[in-house]
Amino acid sequence: MNEWLLVYEGFDPGEEGLRESLCTLGNGYFCTRAAAPETEADDIHYPGTYLAGGYNRLDTKMGDRMIQNEDLVNFPNWLPLTFRIGNGNWFRLQAGEVLSYRQELDMRQGVLSRNIHFRDKDGREIKLNERRLVHMANPHLAALETTLTAVNWSGPIEIRSALDGRVINAGVERYRTLNSKHLEPLETRIVDDETIFLKVQTIQSELRVAETARTRVFRNGKSVVTERRKEEEPGYIADNIHLYMDQGSSITIEKVVSLFTSRDPAISECGHDSRKAIVRVENGFDELLADHSQAWQQLGRRFNSEGIWKNPDEGGRVGLIVRLHLFHLLQTVSPHTADLDIGVPARGWHGEAYRGHVFWDELFIFPLLNFRIPEITRSLLLYRCRRLNEARAAASQAGHKGAMYPWQSGSNGREETQLLHLNPRSGRWLPDGSHLQRHVNIAIAFNIWQYYQATLDMEFLAYHGAETLLEIARYWASTATYNPGLDRYEILGVMGPDEYHEAYPDADNPGLNNNAYTNLMAVWVLCRALDVLELMSDYRSREICKAINLSQEELQHWRNVSTKMRVAFNDEGIISQFEGYEDLQELDWQAYREKYGDIHRLDRILEAEGDSANRYKLSKQADLLMLFYLLSADEVTELLNRLGYSFDTENIPQHIEYYMNRTSHGSTLSRIVHAWVLARSDRVHSWKFFMEALESDISDSQGGTTREGIHLGAMAGSVDLVQRCYTGLEMRNDVLWLNPCLPDELLQLRMRIRYRDHLLVLESTPEKLKVISRKPKVAPIRIGCRGEVRELNGGETLEFELAALTH
Repeated sequence: MNEWLLVYEGFDPGEEGLRESLCTLGNGYFCTRAAAPETEADDIHYPGTYLAGGYNRLDTKMGDRMIQNEDLVNFPNWLPLTFRIGNGNWFRLQAGEVLSYRQELDMRQGVLSRNIHFRDKDGREIKLNERRLVHMANPHLAALETTLTAVNWSGPIEIRSALDGRVINAGVERYRTLNSKHLEPLETRIVDDETIFLKVQTIQSELRVAETARTRVFRNGKSVVTERRKEEEPGYIADNIHLYMDQGSSITIEKVVSLFTSRDPAISECGHDSRKAIVRVENGFDELLADHSQAWQQLGRRFNSEGIWKNPDEGGRVGLIVRLHLFHLLQTVSPHTADLDIGVPARGWHGEAYRGHVFWDELFIFPLLNFRIPEITRSLLLYRCRRLNEARAAASQAGHKGAMYPWQSGSNGREETQLLHLNPRSGRWLPDGSHLQRHVNIAIAFNIWQYYQATLDMEFLAYHGAETLLEIARYWASTATYNPGLDRYEILGVMGPDEYHEAYPDADNPGLNNNAYTNLMAVWVLCRALDVLELMSDYRSREICKAINLSQEELQHWRNVSTKMRVAFNDEGIISQFEGYEDLQELDWQAYREKYGDIHRLDRILEAEGDSANRYKLSKQADLLMLFYLLSADEVTELLNRLGYSFDTENIPQHIEYYMNRTSHGSTLSRIVHAWVLARSDRVHSWKFFMEALESDISDSQGGTTREGIHLGAMAGSVDLVQRCYTGLEMRNDVLWLNPCLPDELLQLRMRIRYRDHLLVLESTPEKLKVISRKPKVAPIRIGCRGEVRELNGGETLEFELAALTH
C-alpha cells in the first residue's frame, strides 16, 4: 500500500459526492472540490470553489418571518473543460461505456489525476488522462491538464474551456429551500486569443472575485494553432476550440487559472492583478507542478510521523488516512493563512455544510499546528482577537460583562447560529438553542494559553491574547450567579458540548444549570487569567487593566468565584453532567439499536417519534469527559480541590464508563475524545475508537455528511492522538511532559515537533524514549517523563528508560 495515494478504481455515481470532498484540492487561500471538469451540479456531481473566509448574507422568507443566513459562497467554477467529437453530444460518462476508470490523489505532490478509457454510443473510443492542482507555492494559481487520445477514430473535435459564475449554493439538501444566489456578474472579457476573464461580486458583502483562464493546446509537445470561438453571457464566458484528430493521435489541453479578490493585500484591483498574473505565468503545467510539489514536500517534512507497526497492512491503512487528514488540514489552513483574516471552519473550505462557519473545532486542530507551524495558530487566534468588540457587544446585550463569543462565527464575529433547525427525519423545523454553548469561550481562552505555552510568544500574549483571555474570564465571573444557600456560584441556562440536551424536560425555555464541564473550565479560565497578569511585565499589566477598567476589586471577585464554583455529583459520587442529570430516564439502547440500526442521531429519532432527547441520560458526544481530554488527571483534581471537593483520580475510569455507556457518538469528535481518555486504562477500546475516528470521513460513517464537507476537527484530532496522546505530550509548569504509552499495534513512533525555540525529534518504543534537539545555541528547556525532570540544551539528546521509571 502506498500511504501517499488515495486511489479509486471504477466510476461510481453514488460515491461521486464523497470522492469530490475527499479529493478536494486547496492551498489555504481557496479550495476546489474534485468534481469532474466536464460536469455541472446535478444529483451526482457538485462543483464548488470556496474562498477562505468568503461569506455573504441572504434573507429568506420562511412562512411569516424573514430569516438571514451567512453562507460560505460557492464562487465561479474555474474547472469547466469538456469536448465533443464532430457535432455530437458533449462528453458525459453516463452517455456511453466506461471501459476503465482510475482516480488518484497524490498527497505527496498535491495532485489529482483521472485516467479514463471511454466508448461512446457510436463505438468511438477515447482515452482521457487528466491532472490538476491548486498551487501551494502561489496561492492565486490553479492548473488543469487533460490529454485526449483518439483510439479508433479520426475526425474533428471541439473543446470547450469556460469560467462559470452562474453557480449557486446548492451543496446541502436541507438548505435548498433558502435563497442561494450569492453572486452577481460584473464583467466578462476576451483578454487575447488564448485567455478569458470573469469578474463577479457577492450581493451583500460586496466581495469581488476575478478569474482569468488561459487555455493552450499541444500536440507532441508543440503548440497547436487552432480555430477559436468565444461565448459570453452574464456571469459566463467560454473558449470553444476546433481542431482535427487522427486515429491514434493525442492532444494535451492546458488550462492555467488565476484567482484574486478585492480583499487581497498588495494589489491594485483584483481583475487587473488576475490578468497580470496569467501574463507572468510563462511556464506550463509541469513547471508549475515542480514549484507546487516542492511546497507540499516542505510542509510534509514538518508534519510527517513515522511508525513501525506490528501489522504492516493495518499500519499502512492508518498511515494513508493520517496523511489524508493532514493533507486536508493543510489545504484549509496553510502558511498562506497567515496573511488572511479567517478562522478554522468545522468542515474545511470543502463544501457548504454548517455554512462554512467557525465553531469550537479549533480546540482539536490547534495542537497539531502549535507543535509544527505555530505561526498559523497565531494568525487564526488573531481572527478571534479582532472580533473581541463584537463579543463584548454580545455579552453586554445579554446583560453580562466581558466577551461572549458566538457558537457559530463567520465574517465579523456576530452570532450566526439560527434560531430554527430542520430535522430531516421528521421534516419539522424546530427551535435551536445551540447558541447557548457558551463553552466556545473556554475553547478560545484554552487555545490562547496553549499557544503561549508552546511558543512563549509574549508579544502576542501581551498585545492580543491577554486582553481577549481577560475579557473571557470577566464574562464567566459576570455570568456566575451566587447562591447564598449553598455559598456557591452557579452558571445557569447554558448548554454543554453534548448537544442532545438543550433544556430540561417540558421546560418552556432552553438552557441547563451547572454543566460540570462549563463550570470547571470556567474556573480554569479565571485561574489562567490571573496567571497572565503575573506573566506580563507590571507595566503592561497595568496598561491592560486600565484600558479595560479591570480593578483589584473585580480581580478579587474572580478569585472568589474560582474557589466557590458549584459542581453537582450524583449519589454514586459521579460528577453530574449538569444539575438534574441523575433525574432523567434511562434509555433502552438495545431496543433502539434493533429498531433503527444506526442510532448516532438519537435526537432526530426521538423527535420524529414525538419524544425528546432532553428526557434521557444520553449524549451526542463527550461532555464531562472533555475535562479529561483537555486536562491531566492531576489538573482536574487540582481544580476540584480548589473548589473544596474531594476527588480521587482512581475514580476517573468509573466516570468514563458511566458516560461512555450513555453516548451515541453522533459527532465525529466524540470518538477522538473517547480514544484519548481510554488510552491508558482500556487500550483495546481506545484503539477501536481511534480506528473508527480515522474511518469517519474516508468511509463516510456519518451517513452521507462527508460529501457536504470534511470534518476537520475529527481529522486533526485523530492525528493529534498520535502526536500527543500516544506520547503523553503535555505542557505544565514550564515543563514539556512526555509519558509514552504506545498502542500494542504500534512498535515504534518517530516524529519532529517545535517547542519554543527547539526543533525536537521524539523517538519512542515501549522500552525507551529519546528526545533529540536539532537546533544548537538555544535556551535550555525542561523535559519531564513519568516524574523525572531533566534539562535539555540545544543540540543535545536525552534518553529515558521507560521501564525504569515510575508510572
